[in-house]
Amino acid sequence: MGYTLLFFFILLQSLNLFAISTTLMPNFYSHTCPKAEFIVKEVMKKAMKRETRSIASVMRLQFHDCFVNGCDASLLLDDTPNMLGEKLALSNIDSLRSYEVVDDVKEALEKACPGVVSCADLLIIAARDAVVLSGGPYWKVKLGRLDSLTASQEDSNQIMPSPRSNATYLIDLFSRFNLSVQDLVALSGSHSIGKGRCFSIVFRLYNQSGSGRPDPAIEPSFREKLDKLCPLGGDGNVTGDLDATPELFDNQYFKDLVNGRGFLNSDETLFTNSITREYVKEYSVDQERFFKDFAEGMVKMGDLQSGRPGEIRRDCRVVNSHRPRVEVLFETSNKKG
Repeated sequence: MGYTLLFFFILLQSLNLFAISTTLMPNFYSHTCPKAEFIVKEVMKKAMKRETRSIASVMRLQFHDCFVNGCDASLLLDDTPNMLGEKLALSNIDSLRSYEVVDDVKEALEKACPGVVSCADLLIIAARDAVVLSGGPYWKVKLGRLDSLTASQEDSNQIMPSPRSNATYLIDLFSRFNLSVQDLVALSGSHSIGKGRCFSIVFRLYNQSGSGRPDPAIEPSFREKLDKLCPLGGDGNVTGDLDATPELFDNQYFKDLVNGRGFLNSDETLFTNSITREYVKEYSVDQERFFKDFAEGMVKMGDLQSGRPGEIRRDCRVVNSHRPRVEVLFETSNKKG
């Protein structure tokens, strides 16, 4: 009896780890976890009540996850003695946050539907809900992803852009993922909500391109405001608003870029570059078009996949084989044999 149970358990684990993901589709959990999207939204609402900024932070997790080997929740894995994950990568350390909100969402999903909803899908749903709860557009999310079995700090360092990036670099980066210039500008509108760190802009204020001078694209009165917020030699972890309405998802971000009031270099460069400028100008006067293009861009980004083996993690921070209860099940089965 013990060996039978052990074999059955190993078989289940094998099917879970190496199953090939089906085609992504809306309503993927309609039978296995019909309340999945409702559960995610309710937890996100509670997180927003505790701290408005937290849901903007959760939305950005999708970007940092999907660009590195596809949307597989590799970003959420904690480091292990044998693996340096993505959380401490250059573009993520001291920047990404609100992992505890993801933990809360996963806990609620596991209570309702154990072992059903992947962490990768959780991020896709939560990112959409962050936008909606902040006043932005709704779109149907496609689901059915598996969670990765590993993560790579090196891959993240090689792929993710820095706040210093210019439009030319960003256009090339997005094109590698079959994302267009329009997708780049629309998705940059994710900075309609949230905050950024002084560390990310101090070079713009005091030494743009090694000139020893501020970025000439910054509107003078806005630069004075940023100088006070982020003095040379000050605390790099102080945060500033990414646009003038940081808690509302709208097209103010693009209006700010047109007026030279973009917070990050990678934001303002979208207006100073002739290839991306027309999209910025269009979105600054047409919020409905921005909303439509942003939603379409999020769906396209969500389609990025690695094709690697995966699983449905029970804890988004660790792969299932690292969880103590797996070892206990093996031990119990062996004793029965």
